[in-house]
Amino acid sequence: MSARIVWIGHSTVLVEMDGVRLLTDPLLRPRVIHLRRVDEVRPEDLPEVDAVLVSHLHFDHLDIPSLARLGRNTSLVVPRGAARFVRRKGFTAVEEIGVGEELRFDSLVVRATRAVHDPRRLPVGTRADAVGFVIEGTRSVYFAGDTDVFDEMAELAPVDVALLPIWGWGPSLGPGHMSPREAAQAAGLLRASVVVPIHWGTYFPLQSARHGKPEFIERPVEEFRFLMKDLAPEVEVRVLSLGEETTV
Repeated sequence: MSARIVWIGHSTVLVEMDGVRLLTDPLLRPRVIHLRRVDEVRPEDLPEVDAVLVSHLHFDHLDIPSLARLGRNTSLVVPRGAARFVRRKGFTAVEEIGVGEELRFDSLVVRATRAVHDPRRLPVGTRADAVGFVIEGTRSVYFAGDTDVFDEMAELAPVDVALLPIWGWGPSLGPGHMSPREAAQAAGLLRASVVVPIHWGTYFPLQSARHGKPEFIERPVEEFRFLMKDLAPEVEVRVLSLGEETTV
């Protein structure tokens, strides 16, 4: 059987495998604080999911209004230490997971992995270590969340599909994010069969579009394609448009 991957945008990916649907880091709004989305996604167009995987607490990954649109009884998996915060927002089916721990959803096993990223819900408040996820069934899918590249990624290898962040939502990157070069290095460490770049080309600050479409909307994925040919030529790159799907 194959795994179906749908890139909804930013870090939001629908993974459907072995009859189970999982959604990562839902961010479904046309505008988030000072950020505007380049297209529109309607939550009602999304299929019902068995669980939502949340990698960390930042506003563009743990977005309470987006989660509410999915339903407050939706099964949520959050990093260890985040459940109390999420339950206070009215969600009733919340499970925590820490690095190395596993949860099962029917035939799929979801394992939390290390991530190198700021654990805080800025500017102050809840802290919970960021995680990535490996989803294992007929195929294996690695969702990195937000992280810098680290050597221990090689311990997760090989994976069938790597969903790797290659940028962010602005003209520059802060610490704990992978650039196109670092994402290409990660693809090689993971020995992925297929890599799908995510966390690019979806949101941008309003002020950055005063003179037309921001250059950083498309540039990162072009750099990533080029660098993959040099750093991980054995890995197949599948660049998806917003809302596009692929099967592996």
